[in-house]
Amino acid sequence: MEKRLGTVSIILDPQVTPVATINELISQFGDEVIGRMGLPHHDRGVSIITLITDTSVERMSALTGKIGKLPGVQVKSLMAKPRLQGD
Repeated sequence: MEKRLGTVSIILDPQVTPVATINELISQFGDEVIGRMGLPHHDRGVSIITLITDTSVERMSALTGKIGKLPGVQVKSLMAKPRLQGD
């Protein structure tokens, strides 16, 4: 499986799904997460988590699929295009 760089943006309502629940899922993919930033936005009552990943398309899909099934959570991902030969 080819690995690619990617990002995951997560916005969640911590009263519906606690941040600890998201952290447990992220830890299952810990070897593929190379950076994480989490910020509470108290004025809007949400928490925002951004991940930088180095993983396969299949594993990214597994991570975002598990997170996206949780109530009160929105998740989006972006993966870099594969490198071309000679780049």
